[in-house]
Amino acid sequence: MELGSVFLILAVLVVVSIYLYAPLQNRSRRLKAGSGHEVSALQAERDRVINSLQELDFDFKLGKIPAEDYPVQRAALLQKGADILRKLDELAPAASSARNAESRIETAAAAKRADSSASEAEIDDDDIESMISARRKQHKSKSAGFCPKCGKPVLVSDKFCPSCGKAISS
Repeated sequence: MELGSVFLILAVLVVVSIYLYAPLQNRSRRLKAGSGHEVSALQAERDRVINSLQELDFDFKLGKIPAEDYPVQRAALLQKGADILRKLDELAPAASSARNAESRIETAAAAKRADSSASEAEIDDDDIESMISARRKQHKSKSAGFCPKCGKPVLVSDKFCPSCGKAISS
């Protein structure tokens, strides 16, 4: 066999292997892009659990919740939050920390309580208006809500749902 024919066979094998590998590479990219929406949904669920914990604590202090029901409800919310944090850690292992998930939920709930109890009387109306407008600009560039067909989160830049393909009306 001549040297030229050997190079031709090798070139054909390289082209065929690249052709066969391309769909696998595209699928992994789509999976990575889809996990961003899942992370966003899990973070929103985490925030809801933290708010529920905060409301539960507040209602217990006001006496709206009986003392025998409070620990059970609190433990259930902590478990739900811990499960959400575990899922987030699986999707984003670089962001995981050494602390366990339940203590992270407790820390986040305590931080929210501290934020809500701090007095903000020194902020004038112009500062508040500028913060609101900045928040609205930031919010417009993120989520556009949820797909009307499948319920998955969609971004403002999406013209079609990344999950089911339904056209998103603007």
